[in-house]
Amino acid sequence: MAKPTGTVTDVEGNVYPTIIIGKQEWMVENLKTTQFADGTPIPNVTDGVTWFDLTSHAYAWYDNDIANKDLYGALYNWWVVDTTIICPEGWTVPSQDNWQALADSLGGTAVAGGRMKEAGTAHWQAPNTGATNQSGFAALPAGWRSLTGAFIEQGQVAMWWTSTPDLLTSDPEGDFWDASFQSTSSNGASARFQSGFSIRCRRTVN
Repeated sequence: MAKPTGTVTDVEGNVYPTIIIGKQEWMVENLKTTQFADGTPIPNVTDGVTWFDLTSHAYAWYDNDIANKDLYGALYNWWVVDTTIICPEGWTVPSQDNWQALADSLGGTAVAGGRMKEAGTAHWQAPNTGATNQSGFAALPAGWRSLTGAFIEQGQVAMWWTSTPDLLTSDPEGDFWDASFQSTSSNGASARFQSGFSIRCRRTVN
């Protein structure tokens, strides 16, 4: 298993280990800041009905429990991503192409999930198929927040926003990337902007 090679610090002072995979450097933990990089607070929306009706940026802790912060990070809606200032200076929310490049460098989408996931079942639900964390990416199953504001699938899935909007849908959607306890694969799909997913920041390296 590859080990972290650096660190990056967000605006709140949270320190994230980082690792170089291919030509990209990635955070090894999900983002947990409650402020944009310019210091502007991000609203913490706990009520499910309010979450569903949002058309602006917000975050939540899984189950509205801050005890999930350090291990799993925050769940953000896509409007947070769209501001472009959620990551530390010099870092960005990865595009769909950035995620695809990560998967390609790990042998392709069919096996990348296993090579990204933390091994074992301390956090992932069994069987955590094919998990080796060969990449050092250390993906954890933070779960997500649905359109209704419900918190679901912690222990089963990791879902990260991309910076790429899906322009082919009638409802506003953004692309995301995922990994599952039942599969070795890691793939992209799209979801409504109100969905609450994790964020990993990255930057290009030479």
